[in-house]
Formats: sequence, C-alpha cells, structure tokens
Amino acid sequence: MKRFRELSEEHLMFKKTVAEFADQELAPRAAEIDRKDEFPHWAVEKMGEIGLLGIIVPEKYGGMGGDFMMYALAMEEIARASGSLALTLAAHISLATFPILGFGTEAQKEKYLPDLASGQKLGAFGLTEPGAGSDAAGTRTKAKRNRDSWVINGGKHWITNAGVAGTFVVTARTSSGKSVDGISSFIVDAGTPGLKIAKKEDKVGLRGSETNPIFFEDMKVPLENILGEEGQGFRQFMQTLDGGRICIGAMALGLAQAAYSAALDYAREREQFGKPISQFQGIQFKLANMATEIEAARHLIYSAAGMRTRGEKVTKYSSMAKLFASEMSMRVTNDAIQIFGGNGYSREYPVERFWRDAKLTEIGEGTSEIQRIVIAREIIKEAAVKI
Repeated sequence: MKRFRELSEEHLMFKKTVAEFADQELAPRAAEIDRKDEFPHWAVEKMGEIGLLGIIVPEKYGGMGGDFMMYALAMEEIARASGSLALTLAAHISLATFPILGFGTEAQKEKYLPDLASGQKLGAFGLTEPGAGSDAAGTRTKAKRNRDSWVINGGKHWITNAGVAGTFVVTARTSSGKSVDGISSFIVDAGTPGLKIAKKEDKVGLRGSETNPIFFEDMKVPLENILGEEGQGFRQFMQTLDGGRICIGAMALGLAQAAYSAALDYAREREQFGKPISQFQGIQFKLANMATEIEAARHLIYSAAGMRTRGEKVTKYSSMAKLFASEMSMRVTNDAIQIFGGNGYSREYPVERFWRDAKLTEIGEGTSEIQRIVIAREIIKEAAVKI
C-alpha cells in the first residue's frame, strides 16, 4: 500500500485498524446478517464505539477529526466484510452528516453532529422520488413557509437507513416551477408528526441495510431547520454526491477484493483432473484480469479521495472512480462465481452475496449512465476552455 502517494503512515495504520475490526467483528456474521434480513444494531453500535460513524466530523463536535481519505479507506475495509454495513455507513456519513457539516449553521452543527458522530443517532438522506431518480431536479416534494415553520408534503423512495435513522436531511421544492433554484434542503428529526416510514424494501442484496420509502403529510419543520440558504438544495446535494460517489466506489472495491481473495484461495485448493484449478490457464486469466482491474480501481479511488481531502474539484474524477469501480466489481464478483462453479451459486459460499451486493454500486448515488453523462459533460467543458 505504500506505493500510493496519497497514503500517509497515519492512513496505513488506520486502514489496518479498520481491517482488523472488520475481520474480527463483522466478517464472521456477515452471512447471518444477509440471511436474516435484519438491521444489525449491534454492529452499528460497535462501529460507533470505535469512531467510524464520525470519521470526518471535527473533534469539537465529538468526531474523529479524520480526513476524506480515511473515510474512503474505512468504506473499502467495511465493505470487504459486509456490504450491508458499508452502505449503512455511506448513507450516514456521505448523505446525512456531510451536508450538515458542510452547509449547516454553527447552531445546527452543535445540535446534530455530536449524536451523529457517536452513533447515538443514524442519519439518512431523502432525495430520490418515484419521478425524480436520475432526474433529481424533478423533485416534487413541496415545502411551504408559514409564520413559524415549513410545512412539507410529498414522499421519497429508496432511502437508506430510513427505518433506523434519528436525523434526516431531505429536499423539497420551495418555489413553483421546475428550476433547480427552487429546491431547498431541510433537517428533519425522526418522530416529527407527519413523517411516515413505509415498509422496508425486499432487496436482492445488501439485505442488512434498511431501505424504505418515506412520506410527509403536512409535516411541520422549524424555520431554523432549513439547511443553508433557501434555493441552494440542488447545489448542496450535487456537492454531496461528488464525495459520496468516491465512497460508493470504495465500497465496490471492497466487495471486489473480498470476491477475488475468496476465488484465489478456492482456485488454489480446488482440484480437477488431478491438479489445483489455479494451474489451468483459463482460471489464471480470470485471476489476472480480476487483480489488474482491482488495482486500477484502487488507484482511481485513492486519487479522487486524495483530491477531495485537499479540497480540489473532484466532479469528473469521482464519477470516473465510481463508474469504473462499480462495473469492475460486477465483473470480478461474476468471475468469482464462475471460478467457484456450482458452489459459487450456493449460499453456502460467500461469492454470490458479494455479487448481489455489488449490483447496487452501479445504481446508487447516480447510475453508471449518469456517471457517463457527468464525465462527458466535464471533459467537453474542459476541451472548450482549452480552445
């Protein structure tokens, strides 16, 4: 790992610590978490105890005070053990904690960040709607300002952590029309009258994470709970997603690494025609491709995370990292199943779980198609500037 210039000795020690935690505490029960389709409160509590839920939160608010690179490294290692817990961590930090840290007032930070950093409360982000998925500007949820509150009506779908969150950041349209300037963000406390949490989704993978639709029926939110200035919500969640995409890429990387390691071990042990299948060229080619693609993805992710840590613009690079890592993860997990053969199709072995979990990384925080649009837009813009 020292070959990555973005990683300091502190980063390497942190990565090792998280890896040991993941191997000892999470990996042994990862299959159980998936099989039971239940939210593992015990695991989240353990992550909170060692500070993982507050990695990027400054120490003055009760957090670890770490940088973005540390967050990406944690995502990689947690995902290597459990995709479900990696997704829980991503939604909590990228989508709920970061907007409050990045756009909140000092009063909002003091009120919400300590509980989020300690794990006393989990965070969730309400952006996606039935008619506003990739088209996030198509938000229809509305917020109307009254004398002493905002009254919000509408609904959100595919909200990770919704069923277990104590704090939500949600978007709503505060002016008529379809302009992105009419979207604002709000902090909402769990239990607010009018906030309804619907039945959780029965997902293909990541079954230990809570994903629910949520609805707002004349939900009153205090005026001071608007996040930043009115009309800045779209710009806020675009910046939020820039960072979140890097960490979904890191999640894909962790899942791919787990699948590759399992396939390599299996290929060295499994014998056919009197010798380990790792000695057959067909298997060797798969392993070589897997190792190469994982290495390439790691470079992209660490580079983007390093840029984010330094405060550089990462829109193009975060989309590249997520696009390549997520599609790589699907290829690697698929090849891992192939190497395992019939056993790979059995839930007795872990590779089918890695494959099911990896699929979400091609969809969440912007589909692969949206990433290509973002990348193309950025490179065309850059080319125009050079002319």
